[in-house]
Amino acid sequence: MKRITLSLSLVILIVLSSCSKDRDDEIRPLSELEIENFIYSGMQLYYLYKPEIPELANTYFDTNSELNDFLSAFTGPEDLFYNGLVADVDRFSFLSTDYRDLENSLAGVSKTSGIDYGLALDPNDANFAFAYVRYVLPNTSASTNGVARGMIFNTINDERLTTTANGDGTYSLSTRSRELLNLDSYTIALAEFDTNDDLQLTGDRIDLVQKEYTENPVFIAKTLDIDGNKIGYLMYNAYRRNFDSELNAAFAQFQADGVTDLVLDLRYNGGGSVETAIDLTSMITGQFNGEIITKQQWNPEIQAAFEAEEPDALIDRFDNTISDGSLINSLNLSRLFVIGTGSTASASELTIIGLQPYINVQTVGTTTVGKFQASITLYDSETFRRNDETLNPSHFYAIQPLVYTYANADDVIGPPAGITPDFELREDISNLGTLGAPDEPLLSLALDQILGRSYSSKSNAGTVFELFGERENQNATYQRMYIKDLPDSLK
Repeated sequence: MKRITLSLSLVILIVLSSCSKDRDDEIRPLSELEIENFIYSGMQLYYLYKPEIPELANTYFDTNSELNDFLSAFTGPEDLFYNGLVADVDRFSFLSTDYRDLENSLAGVSKTSGIDYGLALDPNDANFAFAYVRYVLPNTSASTNGVARGMIFNTINDERLTTTANGDGTYSLSTRSRELLNLDSYTIALAEFDTNDDLQLTGDRIDLVQKEYTENPVFIAKTLDIDGNKIGYLMYNAYRRNFDSELNAAFAQFQADGVTDLVLDLRYNGGGSVETAIDLTSMITGQFNGEIITKQQWNPEIQAAFEAEEPDALIDRFDNTISDGSLINSLNLSRLFVIGTGSTASASELTIIGLQPYINVQTVGTTTVGKFQASITLYDSETFRRNDETLNPSHFYAIQPLVYTYANADDVIGPPAGITPDFELREDISNLGTLGAPDEPLLSLALDQILGRSYSSKSNAGTVFELFGERENQNATYQRMYIKDLPDSLK
């Protein structure tokens, strides 16, 4: 209980010590409930929804013995976290058994064949699924072997992709199908729909190999010259701080090309770093340096401490440098067109909400996820930080709890149901088009608004399939928005 009884302000004000040692050579036996005590301490201090969990109240347990009795009632750390400490309204806090894997995931490092896919139910039997290729990562097995956007496969190693009903009317990919997709190598069998919407194998098979890969989220950055109009197009697939330089370089090229409008394609972007989202808003604009983008709202105790001692720490502002100190390349735009879908979440939605008080932001596509809370990685150390010499060498557990929500400069809070599009058009699996091409349906609709063209003829004529997943929701970091570190100590 020692950490629990520290004053809130003291914990916030702790000065970080030097980087910790590599722990691989220091693993020691765990004491009883050691991990559970760490999880409880971190959640009790920082969890956004602390007021909704009675057991997290500072005075709930009178003694260490009472606390340990509570912790012992659960079968392990996972049971405690998900069934004892996470609020019903929380869909996004999670626990990691190995923070090294979590850190790799946040940096875009994963094992992949190079296929980014969406998942849909077989229209004739919801027990089965099919995957459709949304895009292919360069220099991967998929790109080498000719996999292309729009391809469909429903069989891996001659086994059909199957689903599991969740009991609430939704579906998930079955455990066996997830295992197949995680094999180091596998063979997909391509399929296509006939006139009755029945999936038929084409006879084409593609062998794929999965290797560790670091994905650059700046997937496409190009300038379209349409009737003399210089229009930037950026397909950005994740907010990853380790690729801020690449993002900034894309805007430098937009500057050099004389871009006067921008289409920001976030259709597959589930979010990521808050700091990178702030930088991106500043790249799009530039004329609002220092102005408020968002106002954070933590749990009542943390909020009160900030308001009393460091209120400006609650404010995110437009800035003019990226994480490595380089000056931001800004376009000074007064309007923005964003492509979003049901895969667009968290930091992507922050970009939209944060810019709305300052410039005209119009959205194209379908309704976004509606995720407006930020999380942070908490480690088992006295400061809950990784680079602390007190980092526990006994395990690799970490927790990623939601710690704050936010409003924009006009005090607008993002709608939980998601951001509805100004111009609605869903992706048609039978007619996905070529990403970045002016005639790709969603980009074409955005260009209509920029160029003043009629868009009334655009509609979805294809079959509506029930989508239920995608490549990224196999990862723990799916649709998560996070801050890099706990707030700096007060000076």
